[in-house]
Amino acid sequence: MRSLRARATLVTIAVAVIAVIVTGLISLQLARSSVNQDARDQLSAQADILARMPRLATAAELAEKASLALGGTQVALVQPDGTAEGDAADYIDAAILRKLAAGESVSTVRRGDPGMVLIEARPVAGGGAVVLALPLASIDRALGQATGRILVALGIGLGVAIIGGWLLASWLSRPLTNTAAAARRLAAGERGVRMPDSPTSEMADVTDALGALDSALAASESRQREFLLSISHELRTPLTAVRGYAEAMADGLIGPEDVTAVGGTLVSETERLDQFVGDLLELARLEADDFSITVSTVELAPLLEEVASAWAGRAAVLGVGVGVSTSSTGGGSTGGGSTIGTVDTDPRRLRQVIDGLVENALRAGGSVQLRGSDGVVEVLDDGPGLEESDLSTAFERGALRARYRDIRPVGTGLGLSIAARLVDRLGGTISVANRPEGGAVFRVDFRTPTAPSAHDR
Repeated sequence: MRSLRARATLVTIAVAVIAVIVTGLISLQLARSSVNQDARDQLSAQADILARMPRLATAAELAEKASLALGGTQVALVQPDGTAEGDAADYIDAAILRKLAAGESVSTVRRGDPGMVLIEARPVAGGGAVVLALPLASIDRALGQATGRILVALGIGLGVAIIGGWLLASWLSRPLTNTAAAARRLAAGERGVRMPDSPTSEMADVTDALGALDSALAASESRQREFLLSISHELRTPLTAVRGYAEAMADGLIGPEDVTAVGGTLVSETERLDQFVGDLLELARLEADDFSITVSTVELAPLLEEVASAWAGRAAVLGVGVGVSTSSTGGGSTGGGSTIGTVDTDPRRLRQVIDGLVENALRAGGSVQLRGSDGVVEVLDDGPGLEESDLSTAFERGALRARYRDIRPVGTGLGLSIAARLVDRLGGTISVANRPEGGAVFRVDFRTPTAPSAHDR
């Protein structure tokens, strides 16, 4: 009973059985009422005919004539003096005789030895009356034959309903079975799975959703493979340099006069490796359930001034500047004491996000501007910006690195992904857009926050 086919078949059978029972009861009741009414009408018509006969026959003659019209009818002949003879005489009582004597017709039901009896009595011109009686047992025998036929028809209908229900359940469950098989192939790692055709719009929605999931998984896995290949290449380059210099030193090929230069190279390549490993570890920590967040009200002005001061040295080396704006619309410096809004979040994690965005902006080239207002932090640069097609994938791992590594300086490809995951864990949203005057603007928005996706708030 756990399968849809079995349950649909069971429901169909149950509905069919209930329908057959209800239909049978109603049909039998209607059939009984119809047979009784037909018998009464025929008995009444017989009584009218016999009452109009030119002379009164004996009860036996009347019974013979009455039996020609309706089998099982009993007849009695009432004389003008009130005496009655015939099989139906036992059903005649004083009330019937009074009505007949008054010239009234009688149509009633009496209880007799065989059970309930239909009685039709008609006065005769010149005195006397004709009485016809029909036991309902005779009607029930005729009804029994009709009942048998009705039950046979209902049984055939029930059988057809059961077979139809089973076929319908099979027809409905087959697309589900095929869709489940396709989903299992997706779960096993197969891509480009053809989804089965569906006869219903609801199942078509399911298969369309699975097809979209298949495409999304294929695209995501393709990007992951490209990212891993890129990371592998980036890791191999400094490792090759470190290994080459280490082997040269082991073989005594590095003279004393070259040790300082070689040491600087080894330090530089080691720092590159450390940055890669650090970014990968940060991403792993962001996916952990015990990632901690401590929420407090953060004044944006001091925080942005702190960030600008921290990056001023790096910006000076690059020949650019890092400034702080007083609002999201105007320029100018806060002067250190202005208030440009607050945000409820983890100050350490927010600083980590802003640092990552500033580093990315400086790498792109040009000056960097920090703007803040209640619930919003923006990092703007006047670099080359992004292609419109790259805006929707900017925060995917390695997406921008793969796109721009042969065009301009790029990092590990993990920085923006880390920033996006951090903002998500903090309960905010992050987006990027191109500035009309050139460059890009990264916006971190906490104005309509979602629940931080971490256990410790």
